[in-house]
Amino acid sequence: MKKITLLSIAVLLGLLQACNTKIDTKKEDLKTDKNDLNEIFPKGEKGSKEFFTGNAYNIGLVDADSLLTTAVGNVYFEPGARSNWHSHPAGQILIITDGIGYHQIEGQAIEIIKKGSVVKCPPNVRHWHGASPEVGLQQLYIVPNTEKGIVNWQEAVTDEVYTKTE
Repeated sequence: MKKITLLSIAVLLGLLQACNTKIDTKKEDLKTDKNDLNEIFPKGEKGSKEFFTGNAYNIGLVDADSLLTTAVGNVYFEPGARSNWHSHPAGQILIITDGIGYHQIEGQAIEIIKKGSVVKCPPNVRHWHGASPEVGLQQLYIVPNTEKGIVNWQEAVTDEVYTKTE
């Protein structure tokens, strides 16, 4: 019994030490050259000017179907590119795989997003997302419950809104 207790304490101490490791991220570590993005997936097709400001490229990875009822894709935003305001009937999840950009839910402050950020967009809530002015952004999007609909596109995000990163 004592062997199990000592082993349990040793494992617990090891886990605590691992969880206590501090990651030192300096502001200069967040800077990157806009051409340094590592593309995981092909760039895809250029997004319509009807739905995007600037150059954004989309490729579908998992098509919505009746079995999974989930759409997954990748969007690459060149610096300064962004989506229009839009909403998703069942919400959306964004996983940022490279670069630096912005995300905003209507009525809230703009959030800076970067590689490793995960963003949950609630159902039927207006929001937009895109790259920073200097650095591109690459994101995976997940749209669940596609039987409810996929996206409702709205008006373009103005330059005044886009540059308001307090």
